[in-house]
Amino acid sequence: MSIKFSDLPIIPEIQSALKSLDYLTPTPIQAESIPPLLEGRDLLGCAQTGTGKTAAFAIPLLQKIQQLGKYATPYQPVGLIVAPTRELVVQIAENMSAIGKHIKFRQTTIFGGVGQRPQVTALAKGVHVVVATPGRLLDLIDQEYCSLAKLQYFVLDEADRMLDMGFMPDVQKIVRLLPRNRQSVFLSATMPAPIEKLAAALLHNHVTVMVTPPSRTADRVKQTVMFVDRGDKRKLLDQLLSESSRTRVLVFMRTKHGADRLYKSLVDAGVSAEGIHGGRSQNARQRVLNSFRDGEIRVLIATDVASRGIDIDEISHVINYDVPVEAEAYVHRIGRTARAGASGESITLCDGDELKYLREIEKTIGMAIPIDRDHPFHSVDAADDELNQYSNLSKSKRPQSQRPRSAKRGRGSGSTGSNAGTPSRKKSSEPTKDRTDDGAVTQRRRSISGKVRKIKPRPPSHGNKSFGKRSRPKSKKR
Repeated sequence: MSIKFSDLPIIPEIQSALKSLDYLTPTPIQAESIPPLLEGRDLLGCAQTGTGKTAAFAIPLLQKIQQLGKYATPYQPVGLIVAPTRELVVQIAENMSAIGKHIKFRQTTIFGGVGQRPQVTALAKGVHVVVATPGRLLDLIDQEYCSLAKLQYFVLDEADRMLDMGFMPDVQKIVRLLPRNRQSVFLSATMPAPIEKLAAALLHNHVTVMVTPPSRTADRVKQTVMFVDRGDKRKLLDQLLSESSRTRVLVFMRTKHGADRLYKSLVDAGVSAEGIHGGRSQNARQRVLNSFRDGEIRVLIATDVASRGIDIDEISHVINYDVPVEAEAYVHRIGRTARAGASGESITLCDGDELKYLREIEKTIGMAIPIDRDHPFHSVDAADDELNQYSNLSKSKRPQSQRPRSAKRGRGSGSTGSNAGTPSRKKSSEPTKDRTDDGAVTQRRRSISGKVRKIKPRPPSHGNKSFGKRSRPKSKKR
């Protein structure tokens, strides 16, 4: 028999809000986290994105605020929630407002990219909860607009993303400012070694909740990879978007400049699309997210900065236009679909130069992603069985006769033709030697541009004797 929210010791004000939101049965992370948090224990939680972690820490925090019954003190919040991105901060604040709509509490959001005056004004009036990104929060603390002296409840959300984005020094500064008597919640989708070390320093006598193994992707996401030459990726994307079943599509690019170019070209082609990345203002990003959530935009082009800030249940497909360099980013990208119990699909477009990233992803998630060879732009060489078989072996361990041969590369950043899946050799100016049928040795030199030029062989020298006429440099005319 599954547990329900009504079975948990949650106060009536929050129970009423949960019913109005159709929250009847808690998710695994909620069912295992809420009881110990209500008892005042620290918590270390590891769960996939989209599993309801926000409500897991928001319900106990709001219940504590209601039971305290205190007015908000200027500049001194009771609760602090730190998240890596502006989008996630806004999302958490919205969920807090919905769950606590029958509770008298005040909160504010703090993040960069906007003026600080409204944030300072809110702190001056007094707030119970601050939801913030690390950088702007430290700025306001340094300016003495925010104090953590009376903090009782601290939440660090998406800790591994903090590590990926380089926020760990800021997080450590915040942790050093926390009072000793507090309750701490540490949440992350994965648990690499630096995150475990930070959790050990932050938590005391804590409860550990591990809902899913680290780096495991959502079970309801159908994953496929399509091998395609770099020059054909856009054509393949157009074909994928032409299918009406792909109603709300999130496309991930590696760079913000690439995202801008792609979404503008899609708009020119008549596709309802927009782009979101760290280079756009907070107001523009929030406007785009709202339009995508409301269905006004069908295709959203995003960089990894948005991979954890998008909380939209109806995303049908995630397309990795660029294979992420970091394997963990793949997990967070496809976690944007198959949310709230729904199913979803992720499609990864992989050219030959990205094959090494794909292999690292498969190693991290512990499975081989199924290959879709039925599309018209399939690159045979990128999916070569021999290359796949020996891709995990070092070159020194491969049999000489079974090592894949490198073909001449074409122009441009991607591979075309028959060499699409062959890993490129490291370009070097060191000469190599080829032996012809008559036994003569011909030297070849690979230039920086990748072109191979023949080097004319020099005549052999015997001691101090030289053969042929020696050319002398012409003297310059004065």
